[in-house]
Amino acid sequence: MSEFKSGFVSIIGRTNVGKSTLLNNLIKEDVVITANKPQTTRMAIRAIANRENSQIIFIDTPGIHKPKNKLSETMIDTTWSSLKDVDVVLFMIEATSKDVGKGDTYILEKLKEIHKKTILIINKIDLIKKEDVLQLINKYKETYDFSAIIPIEAGKRKYADIVLDEIEKLLKPGPRYYEEDEYTDQTLRQMAEEKIREKALRFLDDEVPHGIYVEVESFKNRKTKQKEEIYDIDATIYCKRESHKGIIIGKNGQMLKKIGQCARVDLEKIFGVKINLKVWVKVDPKWDENTQILKKFKYTN
Repeated sequence: MSEFKSGFVSIIGRTNVGKSTLLNNLIKEDVVITANKPQTTRMAIRAIANRENSQIIFIDTPGIHKPKNKLSETMIDTTWSSLKDVDVVLFMIEATSKDVGKGDTYILEKLKEIHKKTILIINKIDLIKKEDVLQLINKYKETYDFSAIIPIEAGKRKYADIVLDEIEKLLKPGPRYYEEDEYTDQTLRQMAEEKIREKALRFLDDEVPHGIYVEVESFKNRKTKQKEEIYDIDATIYCKRESHKGIIIGKNGQMLKKIGQCARVDLEKIFGVKINLKVWVKVDPKWDENTQILKKFKYTN
């Protein structure tokens, strides 16, 4: 039998390239929220892939973007900080990129500074011709000495196994850091907050989502009269403007109801118990400058 391997892997790339979709596929669990909007991921989230001969701990990081406020600066700092302690880096780009753009060049320069084993992941290959993928591979080969280059479609299972196999080759023998049935280090409270935010990202207008923050105020479990376990979750969506509050609540409260109902359905699947979810909306124009809130988004090893 092969010697057991383990290690830490950071997934980096520009915003909206498919990092979170790939991660959920790699570990076969809906751990990281996904939405077709930039800067969906705000903090470094650990997710665990347990294999027969290895345990791979992934760190999904916020997408690289030009910071506009303290929150953005914290997110970018989180991404770069996560690279210090990992064994392998997955650098993800889009196949639709014709050239090595400014954003990806900036990331490559950072990678050259840290000297980590790096796998280039080229996502969304279904959107371009095969010969264009080959041209892109050749361009990136000239920029960096990658340990492997893997063209993929992030949501397809067959590519997940290819990526995991390549990572495993680069890991050293090591212990099992987490139990075999664990797949994330997030608390149930954090998962609830992120799932509510995911639904808001999916359903709200473009100008609203990145001005919101979700906080679970109360998280309790109890038994019903029928001795069935249930979680009572009270959460607040904070937004920056009164006009945004109106959009989040919607006409006759329909938008807020939709966000809450869809989040509840997903959380019941994840937690395996009934959920009683109540969601409110409050306005706080400076929530993204709050030191206590920003601490939540900082990377800790």
